[in-house]
Amino acid sequence: MKGVANRLTATAEVGLLLMLFFVVAGNPPPAINEAHYLVLAKNFWQPDWCAADAFVRSAKPHLLFHATFGSLTQIVSLAAAAWIGRLIGWLLLAVTLRSLTRAVCPIPYACVAVAVVWIAGIQWFNLAGEWVIGGIEAKVPAYAFTLAAMTCIAGGYWRSAWPLLGIASAFHVLVGGWTVVATMVAYLVVGRHQSSPRRQIVPLLIGGTIALLGLWPALQTSAAADPADSLLAARIYTYSRISHHLLPSSFPPHWYLRHLCLVAVSFAIAWPLRHERTFAALFWLAVGCVAIAACGLLLGLLPAVNPDLAAKLLRFYWFRASDAVLPLTLGLAIVATLARRQGFAEQVVSGPGEGGGWKWGRDGIGVVVVAIAVVLVGYSSIDDARRAIPPASRFDVVTHGQGESFAAQRRAHEDWLAVCHWIDATLPANEILITPRHQYTFKWYAQRAEVVNWKDVPQDAGSLVRWYRRFFDVYPRRLGTVRVTIRYADLRRFQRQYGARFVIVDRRVVGESLPLVQVYPQAGDPPNATYAVYRLPYPAAELPLE
Repeated sequence: MKGVANRLTATAEVGLLLMLFFVVAGNPPPAINEAHYLVLAKNFWQPDWCAADAFVRSAKPHLLFHATFGSLTQIVSLAAAAWIGRLIGWLLLAVTLRSLTRAVCPIPYACVAVAVVWIAGIQWFNLAGEWVIGGIEAKVPAYAFTLAAMTCIAGGYWRSAWPLLGIASAFHVLVGGWTVVATMVAYLVVGRHQSSPRRQIVPLLIGGTIALLGLWPALQTSAAADPADSLLAARIYTYSRISHHLLPSSFPPHWYLRHLCLVAVSFAIAWPLRHERTFAALFWLAVGCVAIAACGLLLGLLPAVNPDLAAKLLRFYWFRASDAVLPLTLGLAIVATLARRQGFAEQVVSGPGEGGGWKWGRDGIGVVVVAIAVVLVGYSSIDDARRAIPPASRFDVVTHGQGESFAAQRRAHEDWLAVCHWIDATLPANEILITPRHQYTFKWYAQRAEVVNWKDVPQDAGSLVRWYRRFFDVYPRRLGTVRVTIRYADLRRFQRQYGARFVIVDRRVVGESLPLVQVYPQAGDPPNATYAVYRLPYPAAELPLE
């Protein structure tokens, strides 16, 4: 009977975690990166799909993700593939998070408290914009296998941890790779006393071999026939396109303050547990993650001295591990501390001081942290529900600092769906269009190629450089990079150079009309207050005869 009860409790815990994940991230697809990852995955399996799109046909570094989760795009629609992928990814995270929590805390359902603290910590106290619970992409299963490895570490099963980290690296080389570095710190401090270095050799080789599935494609994307392109790609990536994740000088000051608060609270609660058998290794793994971030901050001083070398080094997401692991460590430390108090469950009911062990100190801080986390996660979830549109379609500010209300965003999203569905039903499958600069779901909804957008940046050096030049050719800086030129000579060149015959415009940016032939909406079409489609002017050699 006890075994049945344990299984029922485990099932209930996983179920509650899945419900929490759905509340936090159960928005309609596509989520932030789903429109990016799943269109690549669809082309990976179906090379003729959107083949004219420069991003879609570029290098695909996350081969294991494309080969596994990406196969769903050949069975169901992109939206259905996103939902199925999310459920699989969330289930992996729920199972491994429950196991990790049980390794340090025997209290039933403590994993839910850990999850809430983890999610709130990432959402509200990150340094560089990392997230874990959201749409499906390569890092979601990577983090699940990272949690599985952390469970082994907590139990002292170091030899099992390395292959699991190898799988994490195979899915996402940076998620797994940085965790391996932090785990090495924990092993040197704690693990070598639990399992000899000699016994780690074979598991490390196995894990390293598995990791090659993620490392080798990543190395290929960094290579370029021209070293100048490789350097230029690093500069574009670090100083322009992904600076909000990579470049410390681009982080707002309050990001530093909030993350410093997370570091201080996490180590204040975790410090007394640093010698505990099941927590010591996790504590030092968190120290390793913070040390990696500290190295990234030091590298952030390098651009003033050697900007080229800084660009090459800073592009490796030095702050990702700290963003993700530190709030998880905080959640685990809170429940581990409370679990060590005699009669904790009774004390929660009767109040402090009546059960014998609960003291208003770290215990009280831990309870307050959990309560604050519940409020923050609840606030974010309510905000998401009020928007009621996919995260990838949310634009609080479209241009010139003009704010968009939630109702206006919903109306614009409905208009975007209408124009994309019209294109899907009307234009040939091999059509390529110029699209509004701020969107990145055109391929998702219209199933057609586009010339360029800001979100869909290729990963290989040569394609990234071409993407950058193409973007500022189509959206020139003199126009604020938010609108396309209406110079006929440029529009005709776009048609010759990029193969585009049509342009979709956002009326909020360009106004109600352009000196071009409008093909949508026309008489008989439902009105579309936000978007219109225009025919680019014919090249001189193709002007129709009178």
